[in-house]
Amino acid sequence: MALEIRVPHLGESVTSGVITRWHKKNGEGVRRDEPLFELETDKAAMEIAAESSGRLEILTPEGATVEVGALVARIAEDSMGERPAPDGREHAPGAAVRARETAERPPDVAVRPPEPGPAVRKLVAEHALDPAAIRGTGKDGRLTKGDVLEALERGDGTRRVPMSQLRRVIAERLVEAQRTAAILTTFNEIDMTEVVALRRRHRERFREKHGVDLGLMSLFARATVLALRAVPIVNAGIDGTDIVYHDAVHLGIAVSTPRGLVVPVVRNAHALSLAELERAVAERAGRAREARLAPDDLAGGTFTITNGGVFGSLLSTPILNPPQAGILGMHKIEERPVAVQGQVVIHPMMYVALSYDHRLVDGEQAVTFLVRVKEQLEDPARMLLDV
Repeated sequence: MALEIRVPHLGESVTSGVITRWHKKNGEGVRRDEPLFELETDKAAMEIAAESSGRLEILTPEGATVEVGALVARIAEDSMGERPAPDGREHAPGAAVRARETAERPPDVAVRPPEPGPAVRKLVAEHALDPAAIRGTGKDGRLTKGDVLEALERGDGTRRVPMSQLRRVIAERLVEAQRTAAILTTFNEIDMTEVVALRRRHRERFREKHGVDLGLMSLFARATVLALRAVPIVNAGIDGTDIVYHDAVHLGIAVSTPRGLVVPVVRNAHALSLAELERAVAERAGRAREARLAPDDLAGGTFTITNGGVFGSLLSTPILNPPQAGILGMHKIEERPVAVQGQVVIHPMMYVALSYDHRLVDGEQAVTFLVRVKEQLEDPARMLLDV
């Protein structure tokens, strides 16, 4: 009896995805809960795990676009896929099994060429080459160092790589945001002296008690929640000719991943403590980088925070994440001379930027929002006292 592997329900408004990678080869044994393949949609990349142990029969190759509910593989019950050998290794299939695998291999599944040796792989990676585009002259078609060097000599210095599904959707959404919203950005700067001192004084005790770091993102998230409560229009959105106000703050946190930028959502951020915010942000960022987000993890955000400072950005104008009306950009903390009570002193400073939809948010409201964020962070006790 074979178990059918179908594309699962992918969440709100998602009807299809692209199989970007099979973790197992056709005919290999798999165990229950082992990752089978990676599926990339227009909202997230995720791993689909095996629901039982057995031997895998791949029906749909990498790179194929598949609809929700589509049959992509089967897992045949096979004790060899369930039991390890006495020495702890899985049984290797015999000649008869290999012959059966060859006969049963779907015609549209490409047989991959033998992997090149480690030194050749390093050379290919250093020059960002596509090994499939280089003819291998070694044994069994393997790439040799000479093959790679020859390809480099005759190359014209250009490469053509198809955009991933996620990157295409990111591009479409950014262009759509620029086309449909009246995006304006306003700036302010925050003296981070008190926040830096707060973290220095209480970081270790905070970690010991709560099991998480006292990070900048949770402090900014808390300040943002309080500022949105003071200026609720920034947490609203436009639906046709209606303004939709949100009583809850579902906070999107932009995360950079190898596949592109994704924005997982921390739901009901207004009701979370600093420790709970830090834990939620870290958990979602980790799952985003490991391609373990579900589509629902990215839906329903009402406001977004993005931190270009982790890459060294000093100033930027972030683009809205539709249909949201606002996005807060954090930047690098840099020591700068500032005037304090008539004296020039060196303080850790950060520029912050609020991009907003000017159709909905007026300049006064945008400035007021940023001032509220600034006030909370320059005097962190206000966040605890809620004043």
